[in-house]
Amino acid sequence: MSGSDANHAAQHSHSHAFGGLNARSHEGLVVASRRNMLKAGLAGMAGLSFADVLRARAAETSPLRSKSNSAVILLWMTGGPSQIDTWDPKPNRPLENRGPFGVISTKLPGVQVCEHLPKQAAMLDKFTLIRSVDCKFSNHEPNSVMQTANLLAEPRVNPEAEKYPAIGSLVSKFHGPNHPAMPAYVAFQTSRSHIPHAGYLGSKYDPFLANAASRLPIYNNVGVDSGRISQPSTFRLPSGLSQERLLDRRSLLSDLDHLKRTLDRSPEIETMDRFGQQAVDLLLGDRVRNAFDLSREPQKMRDRYGKHLWHQQALLARRLVEAGAAFVTLDLSYHTASGTWDNHGDNIPPYGGISKGLKPLLPLFDHLITTLVGDLDERGMLDNVLVIAMGEFGRTPQMGTQGSTDGRNHWAVVMSMALAGGGMRHGQVIGASEADGGHIKDRPVTPGDLAATIYKHMGVPIDSQYVDGTGRPRYIVENGGMPIAELF
Repeated sequence: MSGSDANHAAQHSHSHAFGGLNARSHEGLVVASRRNMLKAGLAGMAGLSFADVLRARAAETSPLRSKSNSAVILLWMTGGPSQIDTWDPKPNRPLENRGPFGVISTKLPGVQVCEHLPKQAAMLDKFTLIRSVDCKFSNHEPNSVMQTANLLAEPRVNPEAEKYPAIGSLVSKFHGPNHPAMPAYVAFQTSRSHIPHAGYLGSKYDPFLANAASRLPIYNNVGVDSGRISQPSTFRLPSGLSQERLLDRRSLLSDLDHLKRTLDRSPEIETMDRFGQQAVDLLLGDRVRNAFDLSREPQKMRDRYGKHLWHQQALLARRLVEAGAAFVTLDLSYHTASGTWDNHGDNIPPYGGISKGLKPLLPLFDHLITTLVGDLDERGMLDNVLVIAMGEFGRTPQMGTQGSTDGRNHWAVVMSMALAGGGMRHGQVIGASEADGGHIKDRPVTPGDLAATIYKHMGVPIDSQYVDGTGRPRYIVENGGMPIAELF
């Protein structure tokens, strides 16, 4: 295990979901005119600092902004799942290469997957497997390259890496939410090092952290249910401020607004009320609160997904895109360090190896992804919602690394991933690895290709640009990435 991996147990501090909004910061407004008095009134309303974010987003909105209901759910398998022990098995190879698992036939003739993914095997006609993902330059903790599609976004070698925006942040900027009362980019984040944020785009495009808005079972870092339930804090108002009081202030602002319209009709003042109302709607409105409230889901559907933490997050992801979120990431990890899928070996805690570490995860994941895809399909949402399952890299073709008997080390040469939905052409396998699963044999798919595919699905032109910290325009897809033609 690397020196960095030895520090996996270190805990990370997390900011509040609205921490980047600087809700408690003084804006330095001087009440020297009617206009400044009204600005001060807005700035002083507890919880309405989010209005500044809404204004900034509107000011930067691309004229090419899509109005579709397209969305993405990213199942981020934090730590790097083994391609050979999931979607690209090598059953005829020696044990030290093929691993301990058997294989199972799928709905697609001649295609096999790991025996511990029987549900996905039975509905593989709704999926595309890509067995030739080129994950060179990718690493983890932080996990950046595959989630930004930028080969420079590798913090271990590039001090500027964390400034490259997540794909979800770029979707937030160029597409926005599918409903104005919903956040565009939402993440269930186990650790800040697992999910890239907005970087150069600014904190207004950071993910809305769903953990702080949800009632979910609390698991420890090795996946044991504590029996406790988290208490959401995102929508909790500061002490001494009730919804009624805030809404009363909103009413007062409306009265002031009526007064100012007779005094000052500048465009700046005219827009203040609209963005202030959007901020109130997001913080106090029913739509976003209801989307995070699993008690509103029929018990039969809650039972169908199951009580496991990841399964409840998947159900919430469906509710979020249904309500109007555009990009939702599930950080599928118990541990805050390199990730639960980082299966170096049974003798290397805390994640174990293939037999004791990966094996218990596969039935959970199999149920999660098939239940989610099936549910979306039954609701008529699958053509609009693209589901992607992947990690940051693959794992070594040979077992027994780092003195273990059944572990696999990091392998940033080739990995596999699965996609479903998005109105794309599925029921296929794209690309292939070599006989031992260690290198790409044909049809390499790059991080840029994946990003371009997502942007095409979301209606965002792949030649869209943003500005970096030096004022230089940068394309949202670099290194020649193109949409994966086989999917369209």
